[in-house]
Amino acid sequence: MTTSGSVRPLDLRRVQLIRKAVLLVAILSVVALAAITQSIGGETEWHEGLETFGMAAIIICIVGRAWCSLYIGGRKKAEIVDRGPYSVSRNPLYVFSFLGAFGMGAQTGSATIAGLFVLIAVLVFAATVKREEAWLADAFGPTYAAYVARTPRFWPNFSMWRDQEIIEVRPRFFLTTLRDGLVMLLALPLFESLEHFQQIGWLRVLLNLP
Repeated sequence: MTTSGSVRPLDLRRVQLIRKAVLLVAILSVVALAAITQSIGGETEWHEGLETFGMAAIIICIVGRAWCSLYIGGRKKAEIVDRGPYSVSRNPLYVFSFLGAFGMGAQTGSATIAGLFVLIAVLVFAATVKREEAWLADAFGPTYAAYVARTPRFWPNFSMWRDQEIIEVRPRFFLTTLRDGLVMLLALPLFESLEHFQQIGWLRVLLNLP
């Protein structure tokens, strides 16, 4: 298949770079908001429980993204991958990222901040997916159209699960995805530090959020 249509590989790389830049700016903005807010009631059982649940979400995200990379790593522009997690969702790696975004925001103990993290991830990745889908449709034509017809964009349809006994693993892509996921764990010391700075008066709390 040729890729000489409306969306070129170079365009996809630019989209990925823009996505990362926008995501970084948006996350830093929410972190700044977290620095001047705290959850209602302080460190309640709800606050601590949300943090714990969020940490579990981050771990599931890291493992899930690494699992997805075993199937898709290095193949996205070469073929339509429709086995394993890609048989139930066209973008399972992004779905796990949404879960990770929630987990990061949940480290503030605020459901509002956690929701903002998820909203940012959904908006940014949804825009990226549209460009990727345009490229895939142009590159793979009817094959991709059939895949789209039977597989949800995000929310998994587990009744469509199909797998294969052997997959070709490309360590570089797996390790890169694992590294990117592990970065999410920095949310724990980051937000714990912000809470500490609020407690000792280095940061002023201006707003309480649920």
